[in-house]
Amino acid sequence: MRLGLQVGYSGARVAIDIDFIRQAESLGYDSVWTAEAWGSDAISPLAWIAAQTSKIKLGTCVMQLPGRSPANAAMTAMTLDALSGGRFIMGLGTSGPQVVEGWHGVPFEKPLTWLREYVTIVRQIFAREHNLEFSGERYQIPYRGPGATGLGKPLRSILHGRKDIPIYTGSMAPKSQAMSAEIADGMLLTCMHPERFDVIEQNLAEGFARVPGKGLDRFDVAPTVAVILGDDLDACRAPLKESLALYIGGMGARDKNFYNEYIRRVGYEADAIRIQDLYLAGKRKEAVAAVPDALVDALHLVGPKERIRDRFAAWKASKVGTLVIGTQQREAMQLLAELAA
Repeated sequence: MRLGLQVGYSGARVAIDIDFIRQAESLGYDSVWTAEAWGSDAISPLAWIAAQTSKIKLGTCVMQLPGRSPANAAMTAMTLDALSGGRFIMGLGTSGPQVVEGWHGVPFEKPLTWLREYVTIVRQIFAREHNLEFSGERYQIPYRGPGATGLGKPLRSILHGRKDIPIYTGSMAPKSQAMSAEIADGMLLTCMHPERFDVIEQNLAEGFARVPGKGLDRFDVAPTVAVILGDDLDACRAPLKESLALYIGGMGARDKNFYNEYIRRVGYEADAIRIQDLYLAGKRKEAVAAVPDALVDALHLVGPKERIRDRFAAWKASKVGTLVIGTQQREAMQLLAELAA
């Protein structure tokens, strides 16, 4: 199992602990991952990190589709990959309708079709086998729609980038997971139950079946797992209960919350319903309190060293390829490196 380090996105001020990332690199961490929401972007921090590291891979978790055209995303990926010596991993995702429409100002329409077309175009640009032409539901290249001048011409990237830059997708929903298995090199998960891999494996199998010879040996499952080391178990669980209440209760509409649906499928249906009911009713403290201790323990690694060591065994025995660690504790980062060795 490889280890990744989740840096995420910034709060009100951008700050990157480069010494922390260098320590991860020295401990053998395979990758470092940045994110974006509606503040700091995912690429600028990676460029900063790339310039001050030498071997750790550089991943986006994720670049939002509405934030860049496929061509711009491909240009960005090839540029950073070249400057970093071939270390870039391109993580892509649509984000949710609140961000897509509320921040980027474009319609959240047919997200799976959108992602498929986007990945197809990016791969064509990477390949440089011919001038870029594409005709789909979301994209027409060259553009021929309303307002077109008619002067657009098929182009080929000036930059000769790496043709096989890995593409991962952020996929929590079943259909998205199946498509990820079909078109991508890996899948990024916000949360995962290591002992219920069967819940996602059936979706992956559906996608693998569309590509002869493809399976988990050619595909990376990369969930993010928070690690909080400490003797006070309740204190360690507390911030994770808050984040789980937000994702399970408030990410998306009542009938379109992929995190909630996933938690139901791994055995916490009644809890997921109750958390969402409380959260959407404005009872956020009660929603946080309704997150079971067992759910935090299943999805994350918390508590004293011995407890984390015991729980890590489930992750090591799973079919996860890259475990992306979210922690701000140097001791926790060191511990996970020892456990994964």
